[in-house]
Amino acid sequence: MSAHTAQTRLQLIGKLILEANVECLTGLHIGAGKGSLEIGGADNPVVKDAFGRPYIPGSSLRGKLRSLLEQSSGLLKPADLVYLSRRKGQEVRIHQSNEPGDDICLLFGRNPGRMERVEGEAFDSSTATPARLTVSDAPLDMASITQQMRENLDDELTEVKNENAIDRITSQANPRTLERVPAGARFQLRIVLDILCEEDKPLVARLLEGLRLLEDDALGGGGSRGNGRIRLTGARLVWRGRAYYASGAQETELASSADLAALQPLVMGEDFLSKLSE
Repeated sequence: MSAHTAQTRLQLIGKLILEANVECLTGLHIGAGKGSLEIGGADNPVVKDAFGRPYIPGSSLRGKLRSLLEQSSGLLKPADLVYLSRRKGQEVRIHQSNEPGDDICLLFGRNPGRMERVEGEAFDSSTATPARLTVSDAPLDMASITQQMRENLDDELTEVKNENAIDRITSQANPRTLERVPAGARFQLRIVLDILCEEDKPLVARLLEGLRLLEDDALGGGGSRGNGRIRLTGARLVWRGRAYYASGAQETELASSADLAALQPLVMGEDFLSKLSE
C-alpha cells in the first residue's frame, strides 16, 4: 500500500515516459477474433492495423501487467475480485478496493459504482481514481523482419504454427493453426506514468516490477504452449515536469539504451525520486 489517504490532493507534478523495444523471443500471438477469419487463412489470426501490420494493443499489455501485479501482491482471493463481465466463457474478474493507498487501483484507475464480487456481498465502489498508467499500442518495427526471416514465413510478416489437441479417449488429433509474429520481431513500446502527487512517486518501482514479471511470463495467447516470451531492450526513461508543458522547460533523460535489470536499481535508488520534480 502507498501513503495515499482520502485527503491526498492531486495536481500534476509531471510525466515519466518509458520507451523501449519489445523483442519477441518466441512467436507472439495476440488474437484478432474470429471476425477477421479469411478463407484459406489461419484459424486464429493475429491483430493487425489498417495497413495489415501486426501490433501489440496497449490494452493487452496493460491488462497483463495488471494481472501480474495483482498476483504478486496476493490480491486474487475471490473476495478481492469483482466482475467486469459475466458473459459465459468471457468472464473478466479484476481486483478492486476502496483503499486510498491501493497501488493497483492507483496505477490502473477505478470507477465508482456497484459491482458484483466473485464471492460475498456486492461491492460498492465509492471512490473514483484516475489511472496513472497509459500504455500505447506498440507498432511493429518493420526493419526487424529481415529478408532471411521473410523467406521462411507463411505470410509477409507472420508465420503459422500448427498445433494438435488430443482427445483423451480416442487419441484422435484435432489440428488447429495459429498465426504468430515470428521470434526476432520487435515492437516499439511507449508507456506514460502520470505523477499527480508526491505519494505517486513509488508507483514507478511497481511499474518496473510488473515489466520484470512479464519478461518471465508470457504475452498474448498460448503462453503455456511456447508462445509470447518477450524481452524489453534499449529502454529510454525521460522525465517531463509540469514546467515542460507550462513554459517549455527541458525534459530530463534519466536512462538510455538500458534493459530492465539496469533500470530497476536506478528507480529504487535513494536520489531517483528527488529528480521527479515540477
